[in-house]
Amino acid sequence: MAKRQKPTDALNELLAVASPEQLTDLIRQLTIGRPDVRRECFEFLKSQVQVSKALKGKSEGEIVLTLWSELLPDLDELDSYGGGSYTDEEHVFGLLDQIREQLNSKKVAAEYRQEILSQVLPFIKSGNAGMDDMLYEVAYAACYDNADLRGLAKAFEAMKDEWKVGRARDIYRRIGDRDKYLTLRHHSMTYGGDYHDLATFYWQSGEKEKALEVAEQGLRKGKGRMDELRRFVADRAEAAGDRDKYLALEFDQATDGLTLASYKAFKKLCTKAEWTQFEPEMLSRMKNAPDTEQMKIRLHRREHEEAVAILVEGQYPTWSWHDGEEIRIAKKLEKRYPEEILNYYRSGLGNLTVSATRKEYARKARVMAKVRHMLVEVLGDEARWIRYAEKVRKDNAKRPALQEEFVALVPGWSELK
Repeated sequence: MAKRQKPTDALNELLAVASPEQLTDLIRQLTIGRPDVRRECFEFLKSQVQVSKALKGKSEGEIVLTLWSELLPDLDELDSYGGGSYTDEEHVFGLLDQIREQLNSKKVAAEYRQEILSQVLPFIKSGNAGMDDMLYEVAYAACYDNADLRGLAKAFEAMKDEWKVGRARDIYRRIGDRDKYLTLRHHSMTYGGDYHDLATFYWQSGEKEKALEVAEQGLRKGKGRMDELRRFVADRAEAAGDRDKYLALEFDQATDGLTLASYKAFKKLCTKAEWTQFEPEMLSRMKNAPDTEQMKIRLHRREHEEAVAILVEGQYPTWSWHDGEEIRIAKKLEKRYPEEILNYYRSGLGNLTVSATRKEYARKARVMAKVRHMLVEVLGDEARWIRYAEKVRKDNAKRPALQEEFVALVPGWSELK
């Protein structure tokens, strides 16, 4: 029996006999209104054909614009509605990231970079698409030199938005336009970060007295986050040998949002005599710290009575399935203050005589397991546990969901009467 021949590919045969003009016309027809196909053509041809540097730059630019054409309909929709589905957002983000990478190759011709900037800037100005970070990255990637960056800064400045003007100011500083930077900087001097920015500018410019003057002014007038500014001044005070000023600034740094970590770090900086001087004020300011940090500091200082007092004055955390910092602290205090911790755990049960969701029953079951642990394992009073647990079981006899969750999570619950 003769072996059957495979049919030839008719398309290959047609391509083989078509003229270059016909093939060119075919590709043009296929790419009309189909930016993804157009991009694939550029990717294929640039890898197969030797071209001039100028044409290569144009080819890279065409790839950028075809990527933009692919994402534009979805980006328009995101901008119109203030965001969209995860699928649409991931699609747009992915294509913007490809544009950024293409621009970062530093091979895209200037006219294409200007075109993509003209397309991106309106969306940056709107700020409604939920793609701000990536849009900014694309804009910066399109700038290959200081002239490009200056143009971008002017565009940001013209948007009359404080955040965007701040971007313009940062660009002017980056490209060394002192006058433009200072003009915009002096128009916005409110927060600690503003003063820190100006102080470091003067310091890097060699104007150290001016820098310290601005920093000191910021310590008096600045609002909001002051960490960077304090650190700037503290480092200079330490370098100048001004121990008193250095420690005063470090103290303010440690107590502005006091934590156990900042408490320990500041104490480590001090000599024994210096700590004796600062300790009373440190403890006075501790009342402004979050309860969990206060308790951690008290435990670190072995002030267990103060720690348990803070704990029981607070509310048992009923909003989380997992044990948080408060519960970890309670566990450390169980043996020293068993009755107090028992009552603290019991407060987490809430009202056990009202119906709730199965999820809430499961949460309460986890708390009930802690109550049992305190009564049986810490206090060693199993009879007291049985009396308490049997009453709860009886009171909730008509709540099968509660019983099921308690059987699953509370040891011995099914054996109770």
